[in-house]
Amino acid sequence: MADLNPARDIRIIRQPTVYLLGRQTIEDTELDRFLADHGVAWQTDTEVAGEELTEVAGRLCYMSYARPRPGGNQVYLEHIKEVGHGSVLEHAVWNFIFVGVSRSLTHELVRHRAGMGYSQLSQRYVDESVAEYVEPACIGEDPELHAIWLDAVAQAHQAYVKLVDGLANKFKDEPDRTLRRKMARQAARSVLPNATETKIFVTANARALRHFIEMRASRHAEVEIRELAVQVLRILMKEAPNLFGDYQLTPLPDGTFEATTSFRKV
Repeated sequence: MADLNPARDIRIIRQPTVYLLGRQTIEDTELDRFLADHGVAWQTDTEVAGEELTEVAGRLCYMSYARPRPGGNQVYLEHIKEVGHGSVLEHAVWNFIFVGVSRSLTHELVRHRAGMGYSQLSQRYVDESVAEYVEPACIGEDPELHAIWLDAVAQAHQAYVKLVDGLANKFKDEPDRTLRRKMARQAARSVLPNATETKIFVTANARALRHFIEMRASRHAEVEIRELAVQVLRILMKEAPNLFGDYQLTPLPDGTFEATTSFRKV
């Protein structure tokens, strides 16, 4: 959700957007060959590759394919979460793109290192003269505070544009045009605020995603990243309910939601 302010020509973003780009597939013939080579026949009742791979990995630890307990994949994964055998959840992986998020958010996001990989928009190469900024709701809902915020962002943005122009002239003798632009933008970006919108590609496994959700979809987390974590959770609850269906979403006084589960820190 965004709006355009004609007076300032600044695009204000107030909600992140999450794109689910990739999920795993299973080579059924290879799984069948592995089972046949070990004299067992086994099949799961889930059609979600991440859930099946997690079960395959867990069962391999004990070679428990021959006599599975009743209840199917859902009961199996619930038991995995209950006993805290979280390492097998690392075999389920998804790919996302997050857009409409601030640099403040990604400074926090990239602290989640184990089990998560990132590729983020580069301010050294990408021109930021098209103004897009993420405004916290608590500021945007107050006209006086919004005016202060907008003025500060507009001044920083104007300074960036002027610096890019000035630095381009300063480096005009550099024959490589691409290098000349990069040199100007990488220096000018120093004045851009944390509110600057960015885009980031994220690859993460189920265990890392659960940790991210439990840390960031908490009432104690910053609001912007909490909203992002809840969006990710809503997608995963539909995408892989046997891995993420144990979470409950509880409304908070500020209109956002908190995620809780009985199986924390799996």
